[in-house]
Amino acid sequence: MAQKGILAFSGGLDTSVVVKYLQEEQDMDVITVTVDVGQGEDNKKIAAKAKKLGVKKHYNIDARKEFVTDYIFPSIKANALYQKKYCLATALARPLIAEKVLQIAKKEKVASLAHGCSGKGNDQVRFDITLRSGSDLPIVAPIRDKNLDRVTELKFADKHGIEIDTVAKKFSIDQNLWGRAIEGGVLEDPFAEPPDDAFIWVRTKDLLDKPTYLEIKFEKGSPVAVDGKKLEAIKLIEYINKKAGAAGVGIVDHIEDRVVGIKSREVYETPAATCLIEAHTDLEKMVHTKHQNKFKSLIDDEWSYLVYSGLWQDPLRQDLDGFIETSQRPVSGTVKLKLYKGSLRVIGRKSKNSLYSHEIATYGTESKFDQRLARGFVELWGMQSTEANKLQEKRSSKT
Repeated sequence: MAQKGILAFSGGLDTSVVVKYLQEEQDMDVITVTVDVGQGEDNKKIAAKAKKLGVKKHYNIDARKEFVTDYIFPSIKANALYQKKYCLATALARPLIAEKVLQIAKKEKVASLAHGCSGKGNDQVRFDITLRSGSDLPIVAPIRDKNLDRVTELKFADKHGIEIDTVAKKFSIDQNLWGRAIEGGVLEDPFAEPPDDAFIWVRTKDLLDKPTYLEIKFEKGSPVAVDGKKLEAIKLIEYINKKAGAAGVGIVDHIEDRVVGIKSREVYETPAATCLIEAHTDLEKMVHTKHQNKFKSLIDDEWSYLVYSGLWQDPLRQDLDGFIETSQRPVSGTVKLKLYKGSLRVIGRKSKNSLYSHEIATYGTESKFDQRLARGFVELWGMQSTEANKLQEKRSSKT
């Protein structure tokens, strides 16, 4: 009797190829699991494709709400941008997908866990660590284990009659509610401009001649309303994705340091993430002291690094969550954004917890700031610096 293996299945090139490898070379009865984190795919088509590939059983799990509440919103509170650019869309989804696969694995009493990650990418780290944290079952990763390249995979797919869509033949795509990652093909030349057909969410031509405005309301660090409308979390992100994308906002193109040591050219579409993190960061500046903002930026960077590096399971990430959550108590208010032909900037913000005081900051006659106090402050503030410079000048004159 063939052993049962379970596979995180997207229906794309890699996981479709893996199904056949597991069946033919591992003699496995394959169970597939598709976890919906907002890919926008037709789950019935994915299930039909799994059946056509000969899997024994297919599961579809709707985890969109959990993805937003337990992964995306914490990342907003952490202003999470890996290397100041990447909003961690794929990185956030992988541990959730792996955990759902583990739940089905226990139910089905499988003998092996499988995924379609390569040995060059970060996803292998994210999947493996989560799977190993919750199971002692062996992990099978044919793309990595057999050192397969994309050309070989496409030939294998063609040989076995596996249907691959046109976009997947040109690029490697990963998509969820928080972002869309585009790799491969012409993008492997870091000097080549991405072609317009690489983008689906963000408009790259025929942009509006008038600016677009967004007003985002936060309560304790979480977005709760946009443009005056209270929206359920998933709808809120979808709304901003659509509106910001139409204004040409949300394309990220940068050189990224992968966990395995490779420098890679990464292209992302992240309209909602770009807007929400920019707005949240700005609001924090208004309600936190400069000391809080300085220290939290260090925490945010470490949180982003852990998540990107596949260490969602590490206790440190949970420890950082504790600090971040406490820091969000005063982060309530509204931020106004202006979007115009691909540009984005904050043009206004307000909060009942604002540390900005007009009576202190103003240069008008109503100012309550006594400028005379500043003279002594400046003298004391710069005392060590000025004394050090005087001493250095004395030493230089003696040589």
